[in-house]
Amino acid sequence: MNLFKALCLVLFLISQAAYAGKTFDTIKKRGEVKCGVTTGIPGFSVPDSKGKWTGIDVDVCRAVAAAMFGNPNKVTYVPLSSQQRFTAIQSGEVDLLSRVTTHTLSRDTSLGLNFAPVTYYDGQAFMVRKSDGIKSAKDLNGATVCVQQGTTTELGLADYFRANKMKFKSVVYEANDEVAQAFVKKRCDAFTTDASGLAAERTRFKNPSQYIILPEVISKEPLAPAVRHGDDKWFDIVKWTVYALLEAEEMGINSSNVDGFKKSKDPNIKRFLGVTKGNGKSLGLSEAWAYNIIKKVGNYSEIFEKNIGKQTSLKLERGLNALWKDGGIMYAPPLR
Repeated sequence: MNLFKALCLVLFLISQAAYAGKTFDTIKKRGEVKCGVTTGIPGFSVPDSKGKWTGIDVDVCRAVAAAMFGNPNKVTYVPLSSQQRFTAIQSGEVDLLSRVTTHTLSRDTSLGLNFAPVTYYDGQAFMVRKSDGIKSAKDLNGATVCVQQGTTTELGLADYFRANKMKFKSVVYEANDEVAQAFVKKRCDAFTTDASGLAAERTRFKNPSQYIILPEVISKEPLAPAVRHGDDKWFDIVKWTVYALLEAEEMGINSSNVDGFKKSKDPNIKRFLGVTKGNGKSLGLSEAWAYNIIKKVGNYSEIFEKNIGKQTSLKLERGLNALWKDGGIMYAPPLR
């Protein structure tokens, strides 16, 4: 281990010791959650002209704030590049990373992160110009491919071409916007990232219909929020906030009808909404924590459909992100 690596390790361990077990208390005292998001991906996290952030990742941050404070607006959004995101969460610059980040073994173990439940099951794909007549990723032998630096996409690209004994040349950029613009300017034959990211970027192109996303999905990209190792109480809150979004959808509870469900005789619903006490105390929160999430942010279906669903410009299907009972793999453990 060289001196630089040793110094980085020491600084990381110091930061872990400094923040271990203190995140929850720090956030409560501060009165808001610092949430790391992307610098701007439509449908996931993007600011408007007035600086208001929207997107599925943003709504996860808002849901956590609603659970903590009863107010989804108690969030400061910190836009982070792919290169900045892990340093920001490790150092304590942000409390929560909700930023189209793939849960992987190496990130879980070597970066000192705990990943909450997956909020969007994705996969890497390719986008090409329709005029080039490319119908399949197998037609990309010898192609130049635009890709973002410091992402799982780089490795996925290399693995796919190696496995299929194909040749390619990567054109690497630091920022996702740079990758997209390089593709539009024909500096490469194809653009690769998560399929949802391709759909999001295509909405920004001058003529979206001129570009197609190829059918192959070449990797598993489970996108999930992440927190630092060392504060299980904070991790529990983020984890069960995501589960609450799913549980509410399964129970048929949404932001419009949640008040009516408070009169339910179903013991599971009574526990979930805090009519019967216990869940809130277990998390160190108000018994109305789940009610506040659903009333003020919505359930998972509401968040999905308003940000990236079929009625949005992304037009994404639920697919794997449907509930388990509807053919997907989204599932919450019992909230009791």
